[in-house]
Amino acid sequence: MSEKQTQSANTDSAHNSTHSQGVATANSSTQAPQDVTASVNTQQQPKPQNPFVVNAPAIPTQEGPMGIRYDFNDGARVLLPKGKWHVQIEDDETDNIIFACDADEGWVLSTKKYYIPFRIRVWVRGEKEPILNHTLNLTGKEVQIKFPVGTLGDIIGWMTYADRFQKKHKCAAEITMAKNMAEIFEAQYPNLFFTHLPGKTRFEKPYASYMLGLFFKGNDTHQPIDFRKVGLHRTAGYILGVDTREEAPKVKLGRKRKIKERYVCIATKSSSQAKFWNNGYGWEQVVAYLKDLGYRVICIDKEPVTGFKYTWNRMPHDAEDFTGEKPLQERIELLEHADFFIGLSSGLTWLAWCTNIPIILISGFTLPTCEFYTPYRVFNSHGCNGCWDDVNFNFDHYDYFWCPKFKDNDRQYECTRLITGKQVIGHIKQLMQDCQLTAPKDDKKPSNK
Repeated sequence: MSEKQTQSANTDSAHNSTHSQGVATANSSTQAPQDVTASVNTQQQPKPQNPFVVNAPAIPTQEGPMGIRYDFNDGARVLLPKGKWHVQIEDDETDNIIFACDADEGWVLSTKKYYIPFRIRVWVRGEKEPILNHTLNLTGKEVQIKFPVGTLGDIIGWMTYADRFQKKHKCAAEITMAKNMAEIFEAQYPNLFFTHLPGKTRFEKPYASYMLGLFFKGNDTHQPIDFRKVGLHRTAGYILGVDTREEAPKVKLGRKRKIKERYVCIATKSSSQAKFWNNGYGWEQVVAYLKDLGYRVICIDKEPVTGFKYTWNRMPHDAEDFTGEKPLQERIELLEHADFFIGLSSGLTWLAWCTNIPIILISGFTLPTCEFYTPYRVFNSHGCNGCWDDVNFNFDHYDYFWCPKFKDNDRQYECTRLITGKQVIGHIKQLMQDCQLTAPKDDKKPSNK
């Protein structure tokens, strides 16, 4: 095999090759490269090993004629024994030939890892008819859908699309997922097989597998459209090739109410400072307003205080401390009986979405299209905003104070600093009017009749 054939076809050398076209890779190595979810900070080494990544099997799982092996684990994969071969990887929906090459031995891999209805054809070079002509058919096949993160919001946002994929293709779908997340979903989705990670997978030789994720730096191999253009959750629909309309996933609801008084749940913490509501007076004003209405204000953050170095974020003083690393089902049971929820673009807000209660979502570093729709989305357009969804910037998970335009000057985090308590209180008033919620203090007043 020539040097040109071993390079990706989207490089100059492969475009100049007379034997290759489209986007794929031919490689004479006997070991397939393993793809990992896109990293955000490629300059910091070493990165911790991700316990939620499930790699494709080392060898393709399907046996073809003449010792050829193939499968669709993280893209189309063909492993060729010694011989004189011509290989084509095609898109069966469009009839586009997306890669073609001559090879004497080794791997042929598509660079596209998301769902494509691939067709693989292999000829003995010079022969008219292919000896392998296989079109992807997932019906009844073992398929893995991989959730390679342990983060709450991402997994909740993607869950519905995995369910749609299984129902569309009628496959045996294994969902590899963090244990605490799998526990709230598996009883609600009996059509899916859940594997708790870290742990051993159910399917040792899957026919196909697909990795969900948020891929940065213009990645077009693991997602057909940059997730920042379509939303954090809807990107999973594009990766899996299913209906991208949003729908909250199913969780177990209907547990008995444990708090007699009417209450509102809030979550004020997140994983980096850009995600916080960086108005120093905001939460205190909102909590005071809610308490004046007669509400109990329940803070359900994991921790009462979070931060890094010289910046620490505390639970609002007059909120009730229900913080702690609680089971997610316990959080669901608390949320479903709240009159409404107020939070950030973070995991507990996505969890509240599952419980079908009204949600006020405060965020400036994301655009309103990033998250699920709520009529009570709090956003201020008078300053810098939306850096997370700007394809010119790549979020750095390792920089707690990430602010790509105004870090270390007086405009840092103006995206949420300009969101005032008054603005959020206005959304509370509108929500209560729309949902016909009276102030709890008025419930206690005697009737004038």
